[in-house]
Amino acid sequence: MAARRLDAATLREWAHTAVGQLITHTDEINGLNVFPVADADTGTNMLFTMRSAWAQADALAGDDSGDVVAVAAALARGALNGARGNSGVILSQILRGLADVTAEAAEQRGGVAAVDTALFCAALRRAVDLVVKSMGEVVPGTIVSVLQACADAAEQAAAHTALPDVVVTVCEAAARSLDQTTGQLDVLAEAGVVDAGGRGLLVLLDAMSATLTGTAPTRAQYAPARLPAPVTGTDPAGPMYEVMYQLADCDAAGADTLRAELERLGESVAIAASSDRHPDRYSVHVHADDAGAVIEAALAVGRPSRIQVTPLIGARPAAGGSRGRIVLAVVDGAGAEELFAAEGAHVLRIDDDTPVSAHQLLHALVNADAGQAMLLPNGYVAAEELVAGCTAAIGWGIDVVPVPAASMVQGLAALAVHDAGRQAVDDGYTMARAAAGARHGSVRVATEEAITWAGMCKPGDGLGISGDEVLIVGRDLVAAGAGLIDLMLAAGGELVTVLTGAGVDASVATALREHVHAKHLGVELVTYHTGHRGDVLLIGVE
Repeated sequence: MAARRLDAATLREWAHTAVGQLITHTDEINGLNVFPVADADTGTNMLFTMRSAWAQADALAGDDSGDVVAVAAALARGALNGARGNSGVILSQILRGLADVTAEAAEQRGGVAAVDTALFCAALRRAVDLVVKSMGEVVPGTIVSVLQACADAAEQAAAHTALPDVVVTVCEAAARSLDQTTGQLDVLAEAGVVDAGGRGLLVLLDAMSATLTGTAPTRAQYAPARLPAPVTGTDPAGPMYEVMYQLADCDAAGADTLRAELERLGESVAIAASSDRHPDRYSVHVHADDAGAVIEAALAVGRPSRIQVTPLIGARPAAGGSRGRIVLAVVDGAGAEELFAAEGAHVLRIDDDTPVSAHQLLHALVNADAGQAMLLPNGYVAAEELVAGCTAAIGWGIDVVPVPAASMVQGLAALAVHDAGRQAVDDGYTMARAAAGARHGSVRVATEEAITWAGMCKPGDGLGISGDEVLIVGRDLVAAGAGLIDLMLAAGGELVTVLTGAGVDASVATALREHVHAKHLGVELVTYHTGHRGDVLLIGVE
């Protein structure tokens, strides 16, 4: 793949890729997390912060969606609003560095079409300044050390080098600096690990390299040099709570006053300004024993909101999710995506013939931002991938109930009875019953002469299939579809659903509707053009 410009579309693609890569590496990053608190959540925090950034940028519409300045600003805004933990606040400031320098360049130049080498270097340097300011002090051997090394390397390589090559150089500088963190901080040396936040930053930079160049280096998994004791909680002598909130109507003097008070009350203090354009808005983070006092300190200087108090206990916080219970449907075809979305489902649409992986399922469930999810595989997910994806999601605190839907027609039947107001177990049972009650079959076009259970077929014949057996051989799609419907209705039914695939003419659906009307009085037939691949007709009977 040829090197690309870092324009608005590429920047959004990078953000999406970064989320996927953080999902892949979150357990690895969490396993390195021993500083400032060994609560194994740095990877989790960076993932959800970056997911919030990507969601904000992905929601842009109209001209803003093609404006690199607007996309950069949305990423920074989303990260700040969704920041989790110390590492999330730092990530928000890295993205703010990019937003600030692109906005300034646009004012000076009368517009910016893409982030060039000069802007990328300036963004890294601005990010260093913003992170240092938000943290109040620099601790060697942390993500700040890695970020500084990146800014230095970018400036040294920038003179006669194109942006993709600079990004590759920065990635290697980050990897070298990350390796050095173990010897820069005693707690890292004792645990035999590199800095978790620095590892997360390297994941983001490698994602940028992959987005711009089409390739990214293969890195060995970073793991403790020696097995640590299991993490069952934080140091009893350490702070009890992590407190975060957004703070508005606070001037610079008030922020300084708040920092001094929070440093008295606790540790790991981070106060990050939203932007130079909104100097009265901040994201605040601290570890402290007295969460009430931390919140009261904010009331003295501004207006706090979105207050989060989390006990510093356990190896991984639950993902939670702000959308309650959702349905995630795996589908094929643009029409299927529209159909399931119109019925209220979140959709994972497969783009090619590659089997759906556990990683894709986890990615989709995380992006849905739900605490509970009813999952409709619709025949597109292998059993082992389904189990692995659901298990991983449950580990993230997402309560997943896989509904046994073997076809999109069964998935539609299950979706029709979904009720988020019921208990999850009742909802799952009702959806599973509806899916099982929808008998399903399919029609495909024969590509060669062969012997089937229903007789000989020749190329171009329609084959009506139920389970793994050919039950109908027809002269065309309509004949095979009509024959299969007749066979399925022999056991009763009131509703026939037909989904037509890619390349199927609308006349096929019309002919099947006329057949059912003429041969099966009282039976309703509905058709949708889903544009799916594979079997050209999917048929369900309820």
